[in-house]
Amino acid sequence: MPAHRDEWEERLLADQKTLEVLATAIDGPFHVMYPARVTENIRAFQDVYARNGITGTIYYGKKANKAECVVRACAESGIGVDVSSEGEFRAALAGGVTGRDLVVTGPAKSDGLLRLAVRHAALITVDSPEELHLLAGLQARVLLRVLPPHSASRFGLTDAELEAALTAIDPASIRLEGFSFHLSGYEAAPRAEMALLLIERCRAARRLGHPADTISIGGGFGVDYVPAEHWRAFARASNPLWFHKEHAPELESYYPYHFPCPGPRMLERILEHEHLGTRLRTADIRLAIEPGRALVDRAGSTVFTVQGSKTRTAHGHPYTILTVNGTSLSLSEQWFDSEYLPDPVLWPTRPGRVTPTCVGGASCLEDDMLSWRRIPLPRAARRGDLLIYPNTAGYQMDSNESGFHELPIPPKVVLSDAEGAEFEWTIDGPTALR
Repeated sequence: MPAHRDEWEERLLADQKTLEVLATAIDGPFHVMYPARVTENIRAFQDVYARNGITGTIYYGKKANKAECVVRACAESGIGVDVSSEGEFRAALAGGVTGRDLVVTGPAKSDGLLRLAVRHAALITVDSPEELHLLAGLQARVLLRVLPPHSASRFGLTDAELEAALTAIDPASIRLEGFSFHLSGYEAAPRAEMALLLIERCRAARRLGHPADTISIGGGFGVDYVPAEHWRAFARASNPLWFHKEHAPELESYYPYHFPCPGPRMLERILEHEHLGTRLRTADIRLAIEPGRALVDRAGSTVFTVQGSKTRTAHGHPYTILTVNGTSLSLSEQWFDSEYLPDPVLWPTRPGRVTPTCVGGASCLEDDMLSWRRIPLPRAARRGDLLIYPNTAGYQMDSNESGFHELPIPPKVVLSDAEGAEFEWTIDGPTALR
């Protein structure tokens, strides 16, 4: 399952110095971030809005990655950030995003988070009548989160709750700026159809004196990790015998690692469906999106050092089990009973024979496996080699990390371009790449 790779990644893998220096200096697993790719992803979404004549707003879903360099890229590109906690709110402000460019989401928000949002004039997605009551008289900017039809989600307001909210909101004390929703899955058409329904809700709200000029369709903008032919071959022939202890997830539990219309192209599809873009322009409504994973697509990788190996045999076929200097807490799919399928790169490149290889973590847990699948590495790995998992910046590299066994949390190394083909690097933090 070879991953799509950007030019910056090819340069890094070909660099005989940077990876070795980083691995020696850090002496543990680490993540590599390339924020210039985040900027490129943002511009691609912005270009879709511009081509369609749409007034659009982008909020980076910060839960996808905690890197401060990503927030700075958002601020420099003029987009906002979607936050769900006081910590995320403060981190976004510290990264240069203004309060008015933040949207606060999530259920039953704390009093502290609501106070921060009101003080900084952030947009608040209201998830319950109780939350709306807490904001009464505070001059809050709000969206009402709509429970999609036939949904069993615990999030959002029912039709009856929406009608009661519209009647109760005093335009002089709360600024109702529109409506939002979130759908599971990665289909364009249902998002467009839900947005079309909310155009009518905006019109009804306007008749009651509310500005109602925004519809947020949330996230779910897919990422294309691997070529189509590799994903199809895997989906067609996947076999438990390919996995250590035959620990193979059900096919339905995998992320769709090949995604034919990823990110900005999916936004284009949404705007085209039933002429949604035209209808938004006619109604003078801006479309907000809250992508996370799609804005950090190909913007980061995770690096482990091989600490040891052993050979096992199953059904007459030998394979290698590696132990690396980190844990599967750094590859979040493993903690959702799934598998992160893009192949890691074994570095440095040397000649050898293809070696089926699973990858285990450094903890004492039997199930601490970074890769249950027997990956066909191009040679047998040695102690001290690096394994580089590609495209981990979206939800993989820090969603579930912890200091288990008192192992340090892997730092993030921020790369920028220097003269020629070389990189400059620093550790991600408040002063990185100012």
